[in-house]
Amino acid sequence: MRFLWSILRKTHASDKNLKEAIRNIFGYKPGNVSLYKLALRHRSAASPLTNGFKHSNERLEYLGDAILGAIIADFLFKKFPYKDEGFLTEMRSRIVSRSNLNSLSRKLGLDKLVETSREGNITITSILGDAFEALIGAIYLDKGYRFTQNIVINQIVACHLDLETIFNTEINFKSKVIEWSQKERKTAEFIVANEFENGQKNRRIYLVHLLVNDKLLGQGQDYSIKKAEQKAAEQAWSKIAQNFDLEGFDFAQPD
Repeated sequence: MRFLWSILRKTHASDKNLKEAIRNIFGYKPGNVSLYKLALRHRSAASPLTNGFKHSNERLEYLGDAILGAIIADFLFKKFPYKDEGFLTEMRSRIVSRSNLNSLSRKLGLDKLVETSREGNITITSILGDAFEALIGAIYLDKGYRFTQNIVINQIVACHLDLETIFNTEINFKSKVIEWSQKERKTAEFIVANEFENGQKNRRIYLVHLLVNDKLLGQGQDYSIKKAEQKAAEQAWSKIAQNFDLEGFDFAQPD
């Protein structure tokens, strides 16, 4: 009985600490604390159940990704009423990019809360960004869409994001991929796979493939080869940052 009571006290203290941490980060105390505990549990720390399913934050991450994308899209649509679809798409992409969410998560202190069995520095992986999206999913299930929207806009965007800096900062994903490939002794090659007219005079669109060890890891298209290469590199880097086993990874093959 004493052993059981000790476990209950530790669980209560743990839940209390987590509630306080969530209050410090987002400005409110959560209701269903189990949702937030799950949101902070990486799949590497999840114990398999009898049917083989693991209780990790992956499902909440999926939900949070969709909710966060919708909130940011709505926010940008209203904040920039005279900007075109291209600008809005680019801004949303940069705000919810894995690199930006990883940086934001470190700033919020999620690296101290995430439960993972990964060794080493988790700040160079996508674990923190994934946990942030999972927390958004947890807030949505706990409090509803309007509440979540208010938290994201007033506690995250207003307090922690500099939109001008985000838009003007150019992340050189091509350099990141090349440096990584050299370190890992892999070959990385950008090739123009296709180019075609888009209906406008003297405007051609270039499709670039990024091949790593002769397998397609990323692709991007744009009006300039340089920008298409950057998009292909960003797509590839998102996979690299998730610590895929690239030797055993089933790469998509170029057409």
